[in-house]
Parts: sequence; C-alpha cells; structure tokens
Amino acid sequence: MSEVIKIRVKRQDNPDSKPFWDEFEVPYKPSHNIVSLLMALRENPVNVKGKTVAPVVYEANCMEEVCGACTMLINGKVRQACSTLVDNLTQPITLEPMSKFPCVRDLQVDRQRMFDALIQVGAWINMDGGYDTHVHSPRVSPKEWEVNYDISKCMTCGCCMEACPQVTVGGGFIGPAPVAQVSLFNNHPTGKFDAEERLHAIMGKGGITDCGNAQNCIEACPKEISLTDAIAKLGRDTTVQAVKDLFLK
Repeated sequence: MSEVIKIRVKRQDNPDSKPFWDEFEVPYKPSHNIVSLLMALRENPVNVKGKTVAPVVYEANCMEEVCGACTMLINGKVRQACSTLVDNLTQPITLEPMSKFPCVRDLQVDRQRMFDALIQVGAWINMDGGYDTHVHSPRVSPKEWEVNYDISKCMTCGCCMEACPQVTVGGGFIGPAPVAQVSLFNNHPTGKFDAEERLHAIMGKGGITDCGNAQNCIEACPKEISLTDAIAKLGRDTTVQAVKDLFLK
C-alpha cells in the first residue's frame, strides 16, 4: 500500500474564471472516504509543487448518503463523496464538479435548477381545502406504498441529471428526478387532487417528451430508484391527459 494518496482536483476560483488542475498527495490512512480525504487535505493544502494554496472547496452535510450535497465526479463517475471509499479507487483519484450545473467554486456546484423544477411540477402535497379534514385517512395499498417509497428516496443529488444526455447546460429538459416526483405525488391519496396540474407541467416544452429513454438515470442513481418505470408510467398518464384535454375543449 502506498504511503500517500494521490489526488487530482479540477478547480475553479469563481463561476466566471477558467478551470485548472491541481495535484496533491495526502498521507495514507485506511478507511478514508472522499469527504474525509478532502478534510485531511484542508489541514495542509500544499500541492505537489510545494505551493500552499487555498483549501479545496466542496459541499457536504449529512455524511450518510441522504442529503445529496456531496455529489461530484470521482474518477469520471458521478457519485456521493461521503460513501465512496478511497481504498476502492484507483490512483491518482480524479475529482471534478458535476458538469450539468453551474460551478460555484472548485467542487461545489449550484443545484438550483433541480429545485426550480420541483416547484414547476408542484412536488408537494397541498393541504389547503376540505379534502384533508376527513376523519378517516385514505388507505394506501402495499403495492402503492412500495412504489411511493421507492421514489421518495430521491435526495435531489443530481446524479441522474449528470448522467442524462438530454440534460444540458442551458437546456430546457427538467430532468428525470423532477419528472419522477410527479409520479410520486400523483400517486399520493391527497396529491391526486392536483394530478392534472402536475401532468400539464411536464407536457410542455422541457417536459417528459424531451426524455430520450437513454436509461442512464437508473444506472447512476445511488438510491437505485426505478426512474425509468416512473417515467414510463407518466408517458401513459400524459397521453391519457392529452386525449381528455382534446375532448374537453
């Protein structure tokens, strides 16, 4: 085992500056994950040229693969830095920010486009109105519960967006994760009251018809969510809704 861990980091000083590469060597310790490796580097941010530089900027929070904040490209693959172990990686370890989101600095990106998309599709349960005052809560079948739980594991990390060829910088496609959330909330007993509005939100430009069925999303998802199943179901649902709209005009 090498006495050092070799790292190559794609860095960027600010959103408008040009990216550049910096190389480091960190003393080896067993059981490092990428976040703990970056924390160790922060203690002594000296590159291989012997120059003291600013510590590498990254984002992390839960350290339990729940929040999605630490998503980055590790050896060319999009994944969570908190759950990626150094001992399982080939060196030098290459760290890059996701390419489908604006770079804030170094490995930190702005995932706002995902949150905007969730607003666009109405990814919440509207609790205003008489339908939420019933005494007996609506029953959810075990089959529906299983489907809903699968999609509810989404942590808005951006892995599926990074892997999707239809999601581009400045492009209109809202991406697989926000689309799948329509399926989740439309399958909720109370969320069904707003199902038509959510379907209409993904029937226009940048919606579900922009999906090219590459199926990279399900391969990249760290939670193994059945994104392609959700998208396929919504394809049927939006078709039915389009026919209804045609005859209701």
